[in-house]
Amino acid sequence: MFAFVSRRLALAVLTVLAAVLISFLLVHATPGSPGAIKAGPSGTAAQIAQYNHELGWDLPLWRQFVDYLANLLRLDFGTSLIDSKDIGADLAARLPVTASIALFATLLSGVVGIVLGVTAAVRGGRLGRLITSSSGVALSLPAFWVGILLVYVLSLQLGWLPATGYTRFGDDPVGWLMSLALPVLTLTVGGAAIIARTAGAGMREALRQEHVRTLRAMRTPEWRIRYVHALRYASVPVVSVLGIQFIALFGGSVIIENLFALPGLGQASQAASSSHDLPALVGVVVIATIVVVATNLLLEVVVAALDPKVRTS
Repeated sequence: MFAFVSRRLALAVLTVLAAVLISFLLVHATPGSPGAIKAGPSGTAAQIAQYNHELGWDLPLWRQFVDYLANLLRLDFGTSLIDSKDIGADLAARLPVTASIALFATLLSGVVGIVLGVTAAVRGGRLGRLITSSSGVALSLPAFWVGILLVYVLSLQLGWLPATGYTRFGDDPVGWLMSLALPVLTLTVGGAAIIARTAGAGMREALRQEHVRTLRAMRTPEWRIRYVHALRYASVPVVSVLGIQFIALFGGSVIIENLFALPGLGQASQAASSSHDLPALVGVVVIATIVVVATNLLLEVVVAALDPKVRTS
């Protein structure tokens, strides 16, 4: 297990370095320069050259990359070209927003989806068909449309939850949970449907396995067969889908954050792209890459713990 984790950890570090290098080269391949963006449309050639010199844009490419890596190791992402704010501090404030939405939506999707999927596989009949067909309908609903519907019902009509805005945990823990409730519920609808389908298919396959028939022949209690042995067999694809779902929610949060006016990384990436704030955009890419790689590493370790065959692959 130690060798498996070591190999995956080395691969994760190389993946992050590759993402940083690609982002760095793409920034240099774009037309213009940071000095031109900082100087604005009215900037003169002398001002642009001065800004580029201050930013180190006139240094050799390899030197710029080494300096950028050294700054990243010190968690220094530079300053914004638009408002001169510290990018690292801004991303540190935005990261918990996006991470909380993605994490809570993934966990809630897992709980609801596993319960529905296992129920559909174990009970079968009309209930199983109802759960399967309902999950198909939920999968076809766009998250943006679901969010608007939930805002109309739970916020505008019933007044239970705030429609938009974000409250920091340190200011008001209850208000923080309420500000995350609608975005999390919006993402849970489709996420739970995916998990329900995955868990249901895995559970049905698990109940057909040879060792399950052997356990029944040994008069093992049915509840133990279903919820211990079969559920563990079915948990491998479910855990994999949950990990992929978290990555998708974390990286694709732009629409939801804009819909609910949440100050997360998705909103920051859109603002940086529209204003051509290259350092801020690269900072978002680096943070997102690190989170995705760390999630993949954790996912592989958990799957390897559940399925010993993975560790030898």
